[in-house]
Amino acid sequence: MAVLDTGAVADHPALKGRVTTGPDYRKDGLDPQSPEWGGHGTAMASDVLKVAPKAEILSVRVISDQDKKKVNDGHLVQGGAGSIANGIYYSVDHGADVISLSLGSGEVGNYANEDDVAAVGYALSHGVPVLASAGNSGDKLNETSFPSGYAGVIAVAATDRSGGRASFSTVHTYNEVAAPGVDILSAKNTGGYQKVDGTSPATALVSGVVALMLSRNPELTPAQTRAILTSTASHPQGGWNALVGYGQINATAAVKGAASPPADRTAPVKYEGKEHFATPVGTSKTTHPDMEQSLWLTGLGAAGMGLLLSVGGLLLVLGGRRKRSSGMAAMVPPPGPFGA
Repeated sequence: MAVLDTGAVADHPALKGRVTTGPDYRKDGLDPQSPEWGGHGTAMASDVLKVAPKAEILSVRVISDQDKKKVNDGHLVQGGAGSIANGIYYSVDHGADVISLSLGSGEVGNYANEDDVAAVGYALSHGVPVLASAGNSGDKLNETSFPSGYAGVIAVAATDRSGGRASFSTVHTYNEVAAPGVDILSAKNTGGYQKVDGTSPATALVSGVVALMLSRNPELTPAQTRAILTSTASHPQGGWNALVGYGQINATAAVKGAASPPADRTAPVKYEGKEHFATPVGTSKTTHPDMEQSLWLTGLGAAGMGLLLSVGGLLLVLGGRRKRSSGMAAMVPPPGPFGA
């Protein structure tokens, strides 16, 4: 499986022998010897291995720890145009069967990136499920986060020790499942361990479960993987909500369910509608009929009348101001013998 993050220190005891280092698409000049390299990514790789200790991890660096305000946040992407997309393409082409993205866009000015959307589609079309953290702005602006907001991505929310939504976990309609995300003991890139919070470790834990599911049934499709995770989760009241999606995952039930997955009905189907909207009159699909002259003349006349009314109103206002100004000037007494 692939962990796209800030890089992973492969010789950490928690990761040793389980990590292959892929390319660095962040290209900021840092290397694995720097204490500023691989902080978040090392933690996430260790969280995957906590669930799936025999997993083989391909670490691809697409963001930097310096891109985030908080080392454990994982939700301020500034990795440069194409870094995430390139990481996804590389991972799929080099045999990854799961892609874990414990990262996302910031809290302001979020927007979809068409290159990332295409890359996610490439992964899904090659049978590789993509998981991403839902976001950590639930107690702030609660903004949409990408790539978790992209169609086809399994968005993971975070739960606290009680199993309810962690206070920081973003509340959104794209949330599908949840996993523990508070005080998760994770590897440090400089050695040792530390507790981390966020939808980032929650995503890594679910990615580990998906790795176990695929080891049980390598033929699982992304759609089947999603269906099993959501159907075996501990559903909230009503079955689903924007807080935790279909609820906190049940790893044991999910792995067991992988052996007999539901049918995948996401295959392309033939379109059975009309050939094209213009069929009755034979108008070409690529050209449009001319607008009727009476329509655009009426519109032009209305626009002209509106312009005249606006100009007339402006002149009336200016004229009234002049009169008021003149009246006030007349009320000012002339200078006295000692001046104004």
